[in-house]
Amino acid sequence: QVQLVESGGGLVQAGESLRLSCAASGIGFSIYVMSWYRQAPGKQRELVASITTGGNTNYADFVKGRFAISRDNATNTVYLQMNSLKPEDTAVYFCNARGTIRSLWGQGTQVTVSS
Repeated sequence: QVQLVESGGGLVQAGESLRLSCAASGIGFSIYVMSWYRQAPGKQRELVASITTGGNTNYADFVKGRFAISRDNATNTVYLQMNSLKPEDTAVYFCNARGTIRSLWGQGTQVTVSS
């Protein structure tokens, strides 16, 4: 069964940290570009960070210096370490796996940052 399952979301105060995980199954994980997106209420889904098969990373300007994406091809897992969280980081965070033929999405995990 092909699926991406996110975990690690929750409610934190501004300035605190969270680590999101996305476990992939049913796909050749190592050949997929893995990304984290987020969607706040009333807003479009936006790219947060991505990591290529070779480990190259890319970040949205609004998270540079605060968030870090990493992947473990041995466990088919991608992580998003989120530090110095702000209320504006509140959103549902989605994991995405992009291959040459298809793009897969997880169900999302809620992150809420209180001020």
